[in-house]
Amino acid sequence: MRVRVPVSQDDSRPTMSRRGVLRMGAAAAVAGTATAAMGAAPAEASGGFAHPGMLHNQADFERMAAAVKAGRAPYKAGYAVLAANSHAQSTWKANPLAKVVRGGDGTNVGTLYHDVHAAYQNALRWKVTGDSAHADAARDILNAWSAVLTSVDGNADRFIAAGLHGYQFANAAEIMRGYPGFELARFQKMLVDVFCKESSDFLAHHNGAFITNYWGSWDLLSIACVLATGILCDDQDKVDEAVTYFKTGKGNGSIKNLITHIHPGGLGQWVEVGRDQGHATLGVGLAGAIAEMAWNQGIDLYGYDDNRLLKGFEYVAKWNLGQDVPYTSWTWKYGAPGIWGGSQTLTAPSTASRGDLRPIWESIYNHYVNRRGLDAPYVTAFAEKVRPEGGGGNYGEGGGYDQLGFGTLAFTRPKVIVSAAAPAPAQSTATGAGGKTTATREATPAGAEDTRAQGGSGQDLAASGAGGVAAVAATGVLAIAGGLIALRRRNARDNG
Repeated sequence: MRVRVPVSQDDSRPTMSRRGVLRMGAAAAVAGTATAAMGAAPAEASGGFAHPGMLHNQADFERMAAAVKAGRAPYKAGYAVLAANSHAQSTWKANPLAKVVRGGDGTNVGTLYHDVHAAYQNALRWKVTGDSAHADAARDILNAWSAVLTSVDGNADRFIAAGLHGYQFANAAEIMRGYPGFELARFQKMLVDVFCKESSDFLAHHNGAFITNYWGSWDLLSIACVLATGILCDDQDKVDEAVTYFKTGKGNGSIKNLITHIHPGGLGQWVEVGRDQGHATLGVGLAGAIAEMAWNQGIDLYGYDDNRLLKGFEYVAKWNLGQDVPYTSWTWKYGAPGIWGGSQTLTAPSTASRGDLRPIWESIYNHYVNRRGLDAPYVTAFAEKVRPEGGGGNYGEGGGYDQLGFGTLAFTRPKVIVSAAAPAPAQSTATGAGGKTTATREATPAGAEDTRAQGGSGQDLAASGAGGVAAVAATGVLAIAGGLIALRRRNARDNG
C-alpha cells in the first residue's frame, strides 16, 4: 500500500512508499531534532486522526500553559479575560434540556449555549492550569447534556443552533477526551443524532429552499458541525463531506461562492459584506474555525485555491476598519421551488453593523502572519483592535456566543523564521492577499509551535530525493512531525 501526500492546493497527490517516508524520518533523526519535533506534534488515535485535533492540539495547550505560568504577554492578558468570565468558573452547574428550540414558540437555545461555553471555558482553564476542578466541571456539563438531549427544534433557525453549538460542543468534548468519567461514546452519539443530523441535512437539502436562498454563514456553520463531528467520532466520511462541500458545494458557503470576486490587488469580495457586517464577520469566524480544525487534521483549507480565504478575510477586515473596498454587483436569488421566490441585486458593501467586534481575528492572524509568514495587514490591524480576545459572555447575549473566542490565549504563537540559507522546495511557498510570495518554512523551538509541515498536509515531505531532505534538515526538520502525522493518517485510511 502506498501513502498519498498532497503537495498542492488542487489536491493532486503523488505517491510515496513507506520506505521513503522512513528514510526521511531517519534523515530528521540524524539532524538531531526529530525527537523534539515529534514531541510537539498532536497525539494520534486509532483510525489515523490526530487527538486533540480540532481548534487546539497538544502543542497548543503546552504553549499556553508554559506562557501563562511564565506571565508572558499577551498570553497573560488573554488568560485573565478567560479567568474572569462567569462561564469559566468550576462552580458552574449544567442545565440540560431534552429539547432545544431556536426560532418560534418556546425558544430556549440560550440554556444550551451558556452551558456549551461553560464546558469549553472550563476545559480550556484545566488545560492551562492543570486544576482538575475545572476538568470536573467541563466533564459534568458534557455528561449532563448527553444523558438528556434528544432534539434541536424550531423554525429554520434550528439549523443555526445545531451548527453553531454542535461544533462548539464538539470542541469542548475533544479537549476532555480521555478524562476520567467522561462519557465519550454517549456524547458522540448525541452529537451525531442531534446536531450533525441537522447540519448534514441542511447541506444536502437547504430546508427545501433554492440552494442560493441561504447566506454563506448558514453553510459554514453546518460545515463546521459536520467537520467537528467527523473528528470527534473518527469518521472519515463526515470529514470528507465537510471538506468536499467547502471546496465544491453549490451553496453560498462553498469557497468560490463565499468569496465571489477576486479584485485587483488581491482582495476577495465576501458574499455577506453586501448584506451586513454582523453576518459577514460571523462567516469569517466560522471559516477560520473550519480552517483551523482541518489544519490540525492535516488538511489545508487556509491556503486552498491560492489563499482565497486570506483574500476574503482581508476584504472583510479592511471594510470593517473603515476603509474603502472594491465591490462588484452581486444578485441574491431567494425563495423555494413552487412556493415563492425573487432576487435582489446588491451594489455596494453594507454599512449595517460596520466595525462589528468579534473574537475571531487572532486565529486568522496567527496562522497567516506568524505560522505562514504571509502579509495580512488588515487582519493584523483588526486582531490588534480586539486583543485580548474574550469569549462567550464578553460580547453580549445572542451573537456574543457565536464563537468560542479567547484567541489571544489560544492562538498566539511565535512568528515563523525563514532561513535564507535554505531555499524552500517546490510547493512550499504561498501568495498573500497583496500578491507577495513568501517562503513558509517553520523553524520554531519544539513545543513552541505545532511544528506541522506547511500546508498542514506533508508538503515539505513531497520534495523528492536527497535534495528535498537536505532542505528540510537545513531548517531544523521541525516540519517533519506534522507531515508524518498526516502521512500516518492517510496511510491508515488507505488501509481501511
